[in-house]
Amino acid sequence: MPVLFRDREEAGRKLAESYRGPVDGLVVLGIPRGGIPVGFRLAQELKGEFDVIVARKLPIPHNPEAGFGAVAPDGSLYLNEEMLHHLRLSEEQIRSIASRVLVEVRRRVKIYRGDKPFPDLRGKNVVLTDDGLATGYTMIAAVEMVSKMEPASVGVAVPVSPEHTARKVRPLVDHFHCLHLSDRYPFAVASFYEDFHDLTDEEVLSYLHRP
Repeated sequence: MPVLFRDREEAGRKLAESYRGPVDGLVVLGIPRGGIPVGFRLAQELKGEFDVIVARKLPIPHNPEAGFGAVAPDGSLYLNEEMLHHLRLSEEQIRSIASRVLVEVRRRVKIYRGDKPFPDLRGKNVVLTDDGLATGYTMIAAVEMVSKMEPASVGVAVPVSPEHTARKVRPLVDHFHCLHLSDRYPFAVASFYEDFHDLTDEEVLSYLHRP
């Protein structure tokens, strides 16, 4: 895999350089933690508002690094039905896992937002971003949540994504922008960055508190 970006901020800047979606009333929402530096730089370059949206994958019980779906703070759920068919998880197991992950999602929302309300997205052009897509589950759950809020448009802008994930996400949004689509396996978002360190909550908050 070619190294394309020095760090996540550079990825956000490069996204902005080639972005062609609507920018009037723009709100950029970053998915933490890795999507926060990308989103901050994207919003800064395009002169839009910047904020955070939290979504997390639903881990497979015997392989927690992998997921079978994702959940957003309002409970918006995306499930990979084909994968669930093979996993043979019961409805009770799915509900239990989703409930536990939702608690963690809302805990992070409290850390990142405090008492600040979620932005009013009615009539706004919203762009969701992350440092890259893998399965796309967390992004889809975030898109589901935002789409309920009557925005003028919903877009996704990411530095990198597998081809098959892009095909899942693209039909769900008004515009999809990706700098590098890959059909090579294995695919790892980290491989496209020189600096791909794990961000801390303190780093996330520092971006959210910048003017």
